[in-house]
Amino acid sequence: MFKTKILFVGPNESGKTVLANFLSDTTENVGGEYRPTEGVRILEFESAPEGSGDKTCEVELWDCSGDFKFESCWPALMKDSSGVVIIFNPDVPSHLKEIETWHSMFISSQGLQDAQCLLIAHHKPGSGVEDGRLPLGNSLQGRPQLFYELLLSRVNIFTLFDAASHLSRLPLIHSNLEDEPEDVRQAFCRYLGNVVNTMSESREREEMSIIT
Repeated sequence: MFKTKILFVGPNESGKTVLANFLSDTTENVGGEYRPTEGVRILEFESAPEGSGDKTCEVELWDCSGDFKFESCWPALMKDSSGVVIIFNPDVPSHLKEIETWHSMFISSQGLQDAQCLLIAHHKPGSGVEDGRLPLGNSLQGRPQLFYELLLSRVNIFTLFDAASHLSRLPLIHSNLEDEPEDVRQAFCRYLGNVVNTMSESREREEMSIIT
């Protein structure tokens, strides 16, 4: 059975913990009150990645705090990670500005492949979702202008990223647990399938290099 370590990162109050609890079927009595994650929470569960047939995958989901006071701990959190998911609230302008920072710290620094990464625009209950939003799991590869338009449809910011080229290669999904919870779960399973495939290919290359 494959084991994966997935990091959930992003700004404070972006919905990382809500999504982590939903995907791992974890229930917490927090009374609806926002409680920022201190450092990191590690949730373990089994999932069936898309394309794996009947095989299941052990998932370690690391719900990382978005507070930069924990920045010195992040290199340790990244050790042996299989993938990174950046979660943000598209209704908050500061979140959109931070995406590049999170990409640089957690994705570029590890040299992860695009298939190991995911952007989730998490919509809180009652926020609504714009018409024309990106279909779940669709990739923006080669369409940086669409990437801009999708994000700018939420807020009027014209200088979000200086390097949209690499961000536009990453899959972007919209999360709405109020209206489409199972779509979110299916999209995560698709992403998990991509991560497992990437890990399998990497393992095969390592084995071949040893043989040759």
